[in-house]
Amino acid sequence: MSIPNIFKAYDVRGVYPDELNEEMVEKIARAFVFLRKDELKKNGLKVVVGRDMRLSSPSLRNAVIRGLTDQGADVIDVGLVSAPTFYFAICRLKADGGLMVSASHNPKEYNGIKITRENAKPLGAGNGMEEIKQMTEAGGFSEPEKKGEVELREGVLDEQVKYEEQGIDLKQIRKFKIVADPANAMGAQYLEALFKDLPQLELFKMNFELDGTFPAHQADPFQDKNVADLKKKVLAEKADLGIATDGDGDRIFFIDNEGELLEPAILRGIMAKIFLREFPGATICYDIRPGKITEDMILENGGVPSVTRVGHSLIKKQMLEVGAVFGGESSGHFFVKFPHGVYEAPMLVVLKLLLELTETDKNLADYARPLRKYFHSGEINFKVEDKAGVLARVSEKYSDAELNELDGLTFTYPNYWFNVRLSNTESLVRLNLEATSKELMEEKTKEVSGIINL
Repeated sequence: MSIPNIFKAYDVRGVYPDELNEEMVEKIARAFVFLRKDELKKNGLKVVVGRDMRLSSPSLRNAVIRGLTDQGADVIDVGLVSAPTFYFAICRLKADGGLMVSASHNPKEYNGIKITRENAKPLGAGNGMEEIKQMTEAGGFSEPEKKGEVELREGVLDEQVKYEEQGIDLKQIRKFKIVADPANAMGAQYLEALFKDLPQLELFKMNFELDGTFPAHQADPFQDKNVADLKKKVLAEKADLGIATDGDGDRIFFIDNEGELLEPAILRGIMAKIFLREFPGATICYDIRPGKITEDMILENGGVPSVTRVGHSLIKKQMLEVGAVFGGESSGHFFVKFPHGVYEAPMLVVLKLLLELTETDKNLADYARPLRKYFHSGEINFKVEDKAGVLARVSEKYSDAELNELDGLTFTYPNYWFNVRLSNTESLVRLNLEATSKELMEEKTKEVSGIINL
């Protein structure tokens, strides 16, 4: 069986049904169980299954369950859930792993599978994805002694909301006017549930109806065009802040009361500060891409910075290895170390941010203003054929910089720094540059871009 390039570093993703279909995901599910045949034989295997609101998700979810049970695993079906709720379910229900049907922020034509192990530990490149791909291609799975059973589990989101609200006095949070736009995707589900417990907040809803055709815009807040309407609505309503989430709800972004995006690196720094008050001297993880304010705030608040490679599964893995209490990725993933696992916790981020603004008696723009010390290019993608040649040219030009090779190449000078990474799956080079002034950022972005494009 020939398979398109749908097996990514962190999940499986492709266009439905041309690249990804029911037959394929059924084999992926069987491969997931077969990979753990020893555990299955010894203790049985209990696997959580969830799905998002995409039009193809119900039939793909049925195929996943069929594959799991036909290979002998028992299934806990948690239904229509966000990725954070899916992760919570795996941990809370003490399952042996999980498969969620979702293509996150990709356009409506796509779908995919998120695959995790116990305690929501990610399964990706280097820890099982290659084997699953190989087995999916080969097929021919041996039949188990008996098929698995399916249990339908409702109410997991309500359990999650109560769990994440523990230790927070919700009545302390002052009155806020908030505009939220989950782009007709899964973030709507948990935002609705969370705000029910905060009656003092005035919530203006944009695009809350779950709709896999994404009628308003793509569910990717990382692109400015997808938060343009939210920014306008925040200003029009004179709201205190805006909230945007992505397709599967594991990324969250905030717009301040002046209609400006709160950069993920700044939000990450704010959360680091809050967590370090609760856990003095703790370790905080963040990815290698420029976002120096995070490191500044970790050090200022007595924490230990731990730099990671880019990718949510890699950050989670490192958080577990170094015992970090919090971690954040530049793309809007924010991870919390719970007693039962490490995974994205956007609801907790909302609560902690609102509490911080309440306690400091500041609006979000004023709170963030002194933290906007650096100027960022955003992630720029270049289509190139000779990726190795690009790295060689950039390395030669900036040979006098402090060099870090953790993920791609990171070049650091006193007043600017940048990271150049190669895409694992496409002919792309990604550039992220940051500087101490807007003029220098623009100048150096143009200079490095010219070298990449030679």
